[in-house]
Amino acid sequence: MKNLSRIGRILFAIAMAEFGIQYLLHAIRRGPTLGPPFSPVHPFWGYFTAVVLIIAAVGIVTGKQTRCVAIALAITLLLRALIVYAPRLAAHPHDPGPWTSGFEILAMCGAALVISGIAIGPARWLFAISLGVFGTQHFLYAKFVATLVPSWIPGHLFWAYFVGAAFVASALSIAIEKYARLASALLGLMFFLWVISLHLPRVAAALHNGDEWTSAFVALAMCGGSWVLAGIVKR
Repeated sequence: MKNLSRIGRILFAIAMAEFGIQYLLHAIRRGPTLGPPFSPVHPFWGYFTAVVLIIAAVGIVTGKQTRCVAIALAITLLLRALIVYAPRLAAHPHDPGPWTSGFEILAMCGAALVISGIAIGPARWLFAISLGVFGTQHFLYAKFVATLVPSWIPGHLFWAYFVGAAFVASALSIAIEKYARLASALLGLMFFLWVISLHLPRVAAALHNGDEWTSAFVALAMCGGSWVLAGIVKR
């Protein structure tokens, strides 16, 4: 699992660097170039977030001050979720958008904490709760999720429910630490297959669509985070 965890760190870092580049481009051009991830921000915060993300990515890959940069990354992501998305969830609890983006950020926050080596228990729960939210959304919005399945794959609605069940099962497994290592490894594999089969073709078909870039690298970050988690949870 050490090799898998090492690969996970690299993939997670690549995703963070790409998000940093998106924020940087947005801050420089002050417009929706390739993003930025999740929602627009003031140019100052765009520069600030870009610096944190890129430095964190470099530190995670090189192993230089990994704990410090991972903690800074986790704090930045947590504040983003609390300041931007918590109010939106309170104001519009039936809107799936803030639920998705907010808990994507919390899941990545959990992965950053795992990489830092501190607060592993809370980090594991952040990741598990986020997976539970994703699974619930797959059941609530199964017909919409089915439209995202590539046309060459049969049984679109089946896969929407199947993935929802996989999310819920993974969340429970990670939360109670039963078969958590296997669940995390398989979860990362599922996200990686999504990147290859679903997101890369969509990015290639819409190179100037920031949402497609963001979705692809969120999936890559979740893949990396899952494999990092697989390296630290109990057998």
